Amino acid sequence: MLKLFPGRSLAMIPSQTLRSTTRVSEIAGTWTVEHVAGHECDVYQPPEPNEHGYVVIYLHGVHLQRLVDKDVFCRQFDRHGLRVVAPMTRRSWWTDRVCAEFDPQITAERHVVDNVVAYIARRWNTAPPRIALLGTSMGGQGALRLAYKHPDTFPVAVAISPAIDYHTRFDEGDQTLPLMYADAEAARQDTCILHVHPLNWPRHQWFCCDPADARWYDSADRLRMKLASLGVPFECDLETTGGGHGYDYYNRMAPAAIDFLADRLQRERLRVL
Repeated sequence: MLKLFPGRSLAMIPSQTLRSTTRVSEIAGTWTVEHVAGHECDVYQPPEPNEHGYVVIYLHGVHLQRLVDKDVFCRQFDRHGLRVVAPMTRRSWWTDRVCAEFDPQITAERHVVDNVVAYIARRWNTAPPRIALLGTSMGGQGALRLAYKHPDTFPVAVAISPAIDYHTRFDEGDQTLPLMYADAEAARQDTCILHVHPLNWPRHQWFCCDPADARWYDSADRLRMKLASLGVPFECDLETTGGGHGYDYYNRMAPAAIDFLADRLQRERLRVL
């Protein structure tokens, strides 16, 4: 079924997946909804894709908001010619734990590492290290987690307002975490800070958090301190403020975040092994 949006035209583009739904944003590129291994992914095609075939995997937050109508981000993707694949995994926290509301068998982590990366290779002949991770909130900690666990696959990662200490939600009525972990301590042991390896890390990571973000700022600052103490290279912005936690802040940080992605993808391509 084709979904129409007020004030937007509709067009179809070729798809290599079984089914697709197409939307055209008010910006220049085109969004489609593709099915990858039975799960929906938003896919963005800029008007002039980068000649080197760079692709960004975007990981959504716990409120499942999508980038389809986030023109601030799309304009940055257009500026750098970045294709985007945004898998939808419900409130999985992008972990390697089965989240029943996403899938009863495969975890969100394995879906990204196995299925989404393979989809990108089939569709555009793009493979690591030409793939970068970008996430906001729940997806921000997911981008860092995946990069820390799979640094060769994802050497470039950006996290905006990463919800790192998600175990603090365990006793606050969260409906999915108690089905994934025995208790809050088990969840804490699986947070991205504890997946940082002192000798094996993503070569390019950038994260930011608004100092006004009372819920998640402290954990971002703690990550900064741990990386610095281990001598792991990173860049971060924990000073810029504007909006707290949400798209007011995400939009403000989008240009810097996506500039970093594009620059580091280029550096990876030129890196001498």
